[in-house]
Amino acid sequence: MATKQEMIQEMLDMQSKFNVGSFDAEEYYVSDEGKEHRRRYQELTNMVRDIASEEANFWK
Repeated sequence: MATKQEMIQEMLDMQSKFNVGSFDAEEYYVSDEGKEHRRRYQELTNMVRDIASEEANFWK
């Protein structure tokens, strides 16, 4: 399993890819590649949030 920092770096890389125009805005929401990008990004955000919550002892 990746560390929190590795997951954050993957998220930053994904943002960078989107920002430089690799995804057309319409295609981002319609294409399989765009759907997979959004799914993976959401998966990463959920994992990072869970790790951060555990580190902060927020849910106890």
